Amino acid sequence: MTIITSNSPGEWASLSPLEIARSHPSVASYKGKVFAFGGGGPNFKSLNSAICFNPESGSWHNIQNMPTLRSGTVAATVGDKIYVMGGGFRQEDGMFRFLTTVEIYHPDSDSWEKGPDLTMPHDYPAVAVLDNSIYVIGGHHPDATQGGPKTDPGFDYCERLDLDKGKWEAIAPLPTPRFALSAITQDGQILAMGGVAFRPEGFNNFTTIETYDPTCDSWSSQDDFSLPWPAAGLGSATLNGDTYVFGGYSDDDIHNRTARYDRTTRSWQQVASLPAPACAMGVTVCDNAIYAIGGWADDGRTPIDVVYRYTR
Repeated sequence: MTIITSNSPGEWASLSPLEIARSHPSVASYKGKVFAFGGGGPNFKSLNSAICFNPESGSWHNIQNMPTLRSGTVAATVGDKIYVMGGGFRQEDGMFRFLTTVEIYHPDSDSWEKGPDLTMPHDYPAVAVLDNSIYVIGGHHPDATQGGPKTDPGFDYCERLDLDKGKWEAIAPLPTPRFALSAITQDGQILAMGGVAFRPEGFNNFTTIETYDPTCDSWSSQDDFSLPWPAAGLGSATLNGDTYVFGGYSDDDIHNRTARYDRTTRSWQQVASLPAPACAMGVTVCDNAIYAIGGWADDGRTPIDVVYRYTR
């Protein structure tokens, strides 16, 4: 797709760094604060540390540890609860274990409870909240446990938690199986964007955007609507009604690009770049700002302690 330079690029700022560098954390916001859970530390060691950022003081503090060591989780705030779902960890034999675990954090009481298990394990999927349901989309294939993502075909399995029923159920599979993708909601639908998976022709980073319509439980795509660059481990968010994508891994490179989608012209606009290249970061929106937390550095293997905030 065409990408042009915006006249209102916004600004990224660097904030107080993390005490423990981490990639693949899950991140959510609640009552004007940002929460980050788990992630992968040095040597792929999964973490259970949970932390909270207060924008007013500009500082991080520890909160009650997540019960389960894991990285590659996704998090979603619904009401006064934060759901932390899926993920996995590397075992002593070098194999990875992917999880169906759901744990619910209560920010007001700084406590955890067990949630309803996913029906299938999802490591590094995408997540979205729509119409009182949480959606978990794709991820690493459950059989790809040897830590070889470049042979991982990706997972097409998607499921949703109806919060009134309190039970997960399968929905239509993702047309393009993939992991390290991201998702946003728009006009009562879910957009699953980017990601990566192995194909017979090789390891493929995607520009793909596929749209889920919950009213008919189906996915669709449009030839003229895709990401402005192939990206896995990218960040995405909706800010003031606009869709943003940033960072990510493609073509053996991690980049710092940021783009905003203009729905009027159906084109991507280049806006302020991240302060440095990053991928596999945690992302949330809090008080009209996008936060990007942790991730991987240029070499794609070293967790970083950076915290960035975008405002327009």
